[in-house]
Amino acid sequence: MAINQAMQDALNEQTNQELYSSYLYLSMSAYCESINLPGFAHWLRIQSEEEYGHGMKIFDFINDREGRAILHPIAQPTIEFSSIRDVMEKTLEHERFVSTLINNLYELAVKNNDYATQIHLQWFVTEQIEEEKTVSDLVEQLKLIGYQGDALLLLDRDLGSRTATAAE
Repeated sequence: MAINQAMQDALNEQTNQELYSSYLYLSMSAYCESINLPGFAHWLRIQSEEEYGHGMKIFDFINDREGRAILHPIAQPTIEFSSIRDVMEKTLEHERFVSTLINNLYELAVKNNDYATQIHLQWFVTEQIEEEKTVSDLVEQLKLIGYQGDALLLLDRDLGSRTATAAE
């Protein structure tokens, strides 16, 4: 069964939001490189790649449901940040925003009795729980270490060892 127009439009908008997320995290990565935190830069670059993958997952789903994936312009991401604290707090805020968008999509799928989309979105709901927890933990660790000093450098080194996973 083909996807209905309202769901297709909403999923196309979510594709755009996921691609924006990728762009935003890439911008944050560049900032972290500029302040000599290569581990944070690496972590955010992988995050950017994951968000691109999420966008493509939705893009492919639209096509698989006999819909039409339509790309819209991607907004300019923030390019200036005041500190690593600012970056990570904005990351958490953004992940919470994306969770709201995914929940709204799920609600639309329920309203339209679109069971295939509901099942597809379950993966995103679970993913957002993981994303929020990971970033929230990082923000809390940064608060504990005071955003500077040797502990910041150790955390930076730890984040530099992150590897991408195929499932994301």
